[in-house]
Amino acid sequence: MSQTHQNLALVLRDAIQSNNFDNAFAAIKSLRPVDLADVLEELEPSLGWRLLERLPSRAEVFTYFEPEQQVRLAREFPRATLAALVSEMPADERTDLFKRFDQNQRDMLLPALAHAEREDIRKLSSFVEGTAGALMTSDYAMLKKDMTVAQAMAYLRDEAPDAETIYQAYVVDEQRNLLGVVSLRDLILADLNKSLQDLMTSDVVRALVTDDQEDIAKKIARYDLLALPITDEEGVLVGIVTYDDAMDVVSEEVTEDIHKSAGVSTIIGNLKDASIGLLYRKRVFWLVLLVFGNLFSGAGIAHFEDIIAANIVLVFFLPLLVDSGGNAGSQSATLMVRALATGEVVMRDWLYLIGREALVALALGVTMAAAVSILGYIRGDEVIALVLALSMVSIVMIGCMIGMSLPFVLSKFNFDPASASAPLITSVCDAVGVVIYLFIAAHFLADVSIA
Repeated sequence: MSQTHQNLALVLRDAIQSNNFDNAFAAIKSLRPVDLADVLEELEPSLGWRLLERLPSRAEVFTYFEPEQQVRLAREFPRATLAALVSEMPADERTDLFKRFDQNQRDMLLPALAHAEREDIRKLSSFVEGTAGALMTSDYAMLKKDMTVAQAMAYLRDEAPDAETIYQAYVVDEQRNLLGVVSLRDLILADLNKSLQDLMTSDVVRALVTDDQEDIAKKIARYDLLALPITDEEGVLVGIVTYDDAMDVVSEEVTEDIHKSAGVSTIIGNLKDASIGLLYRKRVFWLVLLVFGNLFSGAGIAHFEDIIAANIVLVFFLPLLVDSGGNAGSQSATLMVRALATGEVVMRDWLYLIGREALVALALGVTMAAAVSILGYIRGDEVIALVLALSMVSIVMIGCMIGMSLPFVLSKFNFDPASASAPLITSVCDAVGVVIYLFIAAHFLADVSIA
């Protein structure tokens, strides 16, 4: 938050506490709703709601608050004020808010809402999280197939205040079966007496209410849609998912993948507001698991302790080699996880990709081997340099193979490929790297040690 917004929050706090709302409105008159939400989040909920309830654009401002702040503010609202605010929110936004409430808040709110809004919340909140049904809104523009362009324009003019978007309108029959779609641009340019049946596009890109929300986002991006109509199994139009909601899904999925790639189990929400206990619970599992995984590295060192004792210079290069394998493996895993997530590659591409990755890994390993062999010659001799060069090539190649393959393996067994996290890849590559390095060293240096 900028210093200007922090200063403005102080001004608003003083104005609200002194009931001088004229000064408060004067201070925020030039702010956009999203910026005003940032300022109000700095205030105590008991003060924030006193100003918020007086704003003409209160519902829009409220939707920009963080989810936790929405719930905190909702507790401060009198029931009538909260019901009025919820009624002004878009259908999908108010349903999301309702699902965040505890049972007492839900029982308090529902009787205060109009019947139509109450039933809409119940219907939308009944869909499984992560599906199109849980993501969609019921605020959309719907036209009848026997309308003319003039009738459709007049109808949209009346519907515009309540619809999420009117740039796309959906043509349905009496049973609300989706027949086609017509854009506002086409309506404006068409003859007023033309029938919608002649103007609409019948081949509509659509999705089922049970489809995964990530697939919905991909479909909207693929076909460059402003909104995607959602139907049930019988083809009845039940809602739409707009592109901004789809982008929120993409952001959530990317955040989740980033967290998993760092060994954090799930999304933790706003990092600033996350409790110490939550951060501990989300991070401890992988760290403890990898502690035991790293025992394999120790076991490899213990197995070759004689060769290490006889050639202590090997210890100097051990971190360098195993870290190189882990870094190369993490790079490969990151590229593969992202490619799987975006649909760029599928399971049948594995053999081709692993072959190509082997060539890339060989080139990388040879380049890195050339550099490390110089250090080996300076610190040891030509035998040490050869051991380091061969170890580097082998470790980098195997690290890349592991990093490329592990996401495929996880995907094959229906696990999230993002679980092939950097800590996991690094730990596996460390253990393998230690064994490879010391095995090669033992082969080349055994005779030297005996001598």
